[in-house]
Amino acid sequence: MPTEKLTFEGAHGNSLAGRLDLPRGEPRAAALFAHCFTCGKDIAAARRIAGRLTAEGFAVLRFDFTGLGHSGGEFENTSFTSNVADLIAASEALAAKGLAPSLLIGHSLGGAAVLKAAAEIPSARAIATIGAPFDPGHVTHNFSDALDRIEADGVAEVSLAGRPFRISRDFVRDVSSAELGPAIAGLRRALLVLHAPRDATVGIENATQIFSAAKHPKSFVTLDEADHLVSRIADAEYAAAIISAWAERYLDLEEPEPHPHAPEGIVRVSENDPNGFLQDVVTASHHILADEPTSVGGTDLGLTPYNLLSAALGACTAMTIRMYARRKGLPLAHVEVDVSHDKVHAEDAATGEARKIDQFLRVVTLEGALDEAARAKLLEIADKCPVHRTLEHGARIETRLA
Repeated sequence: MPTEKLTFEGAHGNSLAGRLDLPRGEPRAAALFAHCFTCGKDIAAARRIAGRLTAEGFAVLRFDFTGLGHSGGEFENTSFTSNVADLIAASEALAAKGLAPSLLIGHSLGGAAVLKAAAEIPSARAIATIGAPFDPGHVTHNFSDALDRIEADGVAEVSLAGRPFRISRDFVRDVSSAELGPAIAGLRRALLVLHAPRDATVGIENATQIFSAAKHPKSFVTLDEADHLVSRIADAEYAAAIISAWAERYLDLEEPEPHPHAPEGIVRVSENDPNGFLQDVVTASHHILADEPTSVGGTDLGLTPYNLLSAALGACTAMTIRMYARRKGLPLAHVEVDVSHDKVHAEDAATGEARKIDQFLRVVTLEGALDEAARAKLLEIADKCPVHRTLEHGARIETRLA
C-alpha cells in the first residue's frame, strides 16, 4: 500500500512526524491511530493494524507524539494533556488533506487519549481502544519506584522497556489528575473496547470500567491470549479485522469500488509484514493470505506458495471432473482431490546425471453411483485440466519492473 510522510505542528509548536498509509484507490474513510505510552508510530501493532485497515479501504494516519520517534520536542516537557492536544492537531492535519478522521483508534495510553480527545474532533464517529486504562494515571506504575525522586527533583530519568526516559513532575501530576469517566459518558459516539484478559500491564478491569461508563452503542471484544503490546501478528490481524468489520456499521462507508484491490485479470501479491513472510494476495474481488511455517521464520497465517500451487491443481482438477460429469449426465455426487508436492530424484535423459524434479501426487475421490467405466473415464479427464497441462508442459515467465 502507498505511504506518505506527513508532518504537522503539535501541541508545543514542534514538528510531529506522521505516516499516512493509503489504500489503492479512493479512501472509504480515514482513521487516526494513537500509539501506546513511550512507543511510536512504527510499533508492530500500529503498523500491522494500519496495514490491514488500508487493505479494507481506510486511510490511516499514525504519528509520533511530541518527543518520541521522529517527532520534535522533549519528552520530559509533555503530559497527558499535551498528548490529547497532539491528537487534535493530527486530526486537523488529516482534515486539511480532505481526510477528516471518522475513526479514532488508541492503544494503551493512546486509547485513553482518544477517549479524551474525541469531543474535540467533530468528524469522529467511532472510537476503538486497545488495552486502554480507565485511569490515565495508571501509567505511573511503570516507574513507581521513581515517583518520590520525580516529585522531589522535578524530573528524573527512568528505564522503560530498556530505554531511558526523563519523566517530569508536571507529567505525573497531569496524568494522575486526568479523569476519563465524564468524557466516556459524554462520547455520543460508537465505542469498541478491545482488551486481553491476561494483559499484565493494564488489567482487564480497566476494560470493564470503560465499558460501564460508556453509553450505547458500545461493544467489547476480548483479545484472548494477546499481550499488552499486541506483538503477535495473529492478534494484530484479529484486532484489525474486528475494528474494520465493526466500523462498517457506524461510519456509513461508501461501497468498495468494483475492483478495489487489483485490476481485472491481475493477481497482486504484496507484503503484509516486511519483517516476516506474510503476503496479501488479492484479485479484483478476493483476498487470501500467503505465508511460510514458523519453522522457517514465517507466522503460518496462510498457505505456502507450494500449497497455493497444489490448490490450483486440485481446484482445477475437481472443476474439470465436475464439468465433464455434468455434461455427460453422470451421477457424480461429490468429488474431492488431495494434492501433495515433493521433490524427487530423477535421471536427466540427456546427461545421465541425477537431479531433483517436482512431483505432485493427486488422489481423487469420486462419490456417487458410478460404474467402473465412468470412474476410469473421470480419472482420465483429470489429466486434461488446464493447470495440469500447464505444469506438465511448462510455461514461459516474463518479469519486468513496474
